[in-house]
Amino acid sequence: MPFKPTKPDQEQRPALRLPREEAVKKLTAHIAKGRELLKEPIQTKDQLQDVRAAFTNWRDYGKELLRDLFSTSELADEFSRVGLVMFSVPSPLYEDIEAFRDTVKEHINRLTSIVERIELYPLETPHSATLTAIATIERVIRRFPAVARQLRQRHGHRPAFDVHDEYDVQDLLHALLRLFFDDIRPEEWTPSYAGGSARMDFLLKAEHIVIEVKKTHPGLRDREIGNQLFEDIARYHKHPDCKTLICFVYDPDGWIANPDGLERDLSQEMHGVAVNVIIAPKGH
Repeated sequence: MPFKPTKPDQEQRPALRLPREEAVKKLTAHIAKGRELLKEPIQTKDQLQDVRAAFTNWRDYGKELLRDLFSTSELADEFSRVGLVMFSVPSPLYEDIEAFRDTVKEHINRLTSIVERIELYPLETPHSATLTAIATIERVIRRFPAVARQLRQRHGHRPAFDVHDEYDVQDLLHALLRLFFDDIRPEEWTPSYAGGSARMDFLLKAEHIVIEVKKTHPGLRDREIGNQLFEDIARYHKHPDCKTLICFVYDPDGWIANPDGLERDLSQEMHGVAVNVIIAPKGH
């Protein structure tokens, strides 16, 4: 079947991956750090540049925090769009300082609004253990490229641990998941589909999570990944322990043209399975 991505329901509230109170605590702490930036004395261009750099780090962390807390990137994208104003005409320093502080306040207000929305969620998040497991897996996957780079740098000119193909990705990911999960079953058989069966990469039986690994190359890009994913779902949804499918697309050479768009289009519920596609790294 050809790949025809569908957009997730925009009216649906994004699910929290952590209990409500824990999510509020994390965002409130980050808001407090943002308010500290407003207290920084700014009297020179150099001081403004330094505080702007600190703000950029704060804003980027806030975006990643929202990605970790919610099942979709909708609120992270909303936060990223705050204060995107370009000035082409040089302005006095006091105007730059005022505009900068207004931008910080806008970002703080947006995070505060998100916290207020979270407080409308049920006090106890359903299936919190599974949601916490999903958040842990996503964190491991998003840091996977940094781990792979680090393994190339070894002491005493020893041979590098390099990730050449999909099997290398599976082996390294398996080792990293062992830090957090005890029962990881590699190459679990799926029920028969279209006259044959296949092996899923990893099954976390207690959490009802399947992890599928794909490594991009010139013949495996956006459309091909979408087609393969639909075939995977057709097999996996029949497995009694597959309630969530996490598809890790390792893209070190940047073959995916629009990683954020592909994640959004493919991360949805299909055949009763919650699908979460994570592409890493993104860009170069």
